[in-house]
Order: sequence, then C-alpha cells, then structure tokens
Amino acid sequence: MIGNQRLQTYTPWELVIEKLPEGAPNIATSKLKWDPAYQEKVGVVTKAADLDKEMREKLKRLSKRIYRTLFLSGYARLDYRVTDDGQIYLLEANPNSQIARDEDFADSAKHSGLDYESLLQKIITLGLSYRGGA
Repeated sequence: MIGNQRLQTYTPWELVIEKLPEGAPNIATSKLKWDPAYQEKVGVVTKAADLDKEMREKLKRLSKRIYRTLFLSGYARLDYRVTDDGQIYLLEANPNSQIARDEDFADSAKHSGLDYESLLQKIITLGLSYRGGA
C-alpha cells in the first residue's frame, strides 16, 4: 500500500517454499527469512501471487480498509495468510517495511509499473506532503 489520502495497492506478492520438508509447518521463521543457505535448501521464492481477479479485488478493498483503520500513511506492507478455501487473515501491518531495490515491496511496485527510482520519489513526496490530523 502507498498513499496518504489517495491509496494505491501494488501487485500482491507471495513467499513460496518450494521444497518444504514433509510435515514441516509452512511458516516464515527467522531462519527462513535471514539464512540464505537455508532459503536455497528449502527453495524460497518470492513472486507475484497467482490470484484470480475476485481475490485480488477482495485483498485490495481489505488492504485499504486496514490501512485507514490503522491510520497509516506514506507506505506499508500488509502481510496476509490466505487459506485454501479463500479465508484471508492479516498477519502483520508493517509501516516500515524493507524498501531496498530487489526486495518484495520494490518488486511488487515494479510489477505494477513503477520503477525503483519512481517508487522512492513517491515515498519522499508523500512524506513531505503529509499533514497529520489531530
């Protein structure tokens, strides 16, 4: 999500563990997030989520509602878990997510048509123009 008053969502991005050992929980542990050797071993891939139009719209509406409910501004990453039957659970609202080049937030913006330099400029502009309410 990005924006202050006028909100925009980027392509939903997902983390996939392609070689998850049988019976292992499908959870992004600290080891999974930060250990490159372990990531390679279990086949961690991040990519545009393969969702139908209805689910993308549902996530877009829910994300905007959560963003506003939490009084977020600038940008934030909302992490969800979607069950096989389509139930959506918010895991975390991260108002200070990683924005480095080739990281998930920037990749999602790029997939939506916004290059890295433009993304950074947009974040800076939003910050400079922010007028918080009391």
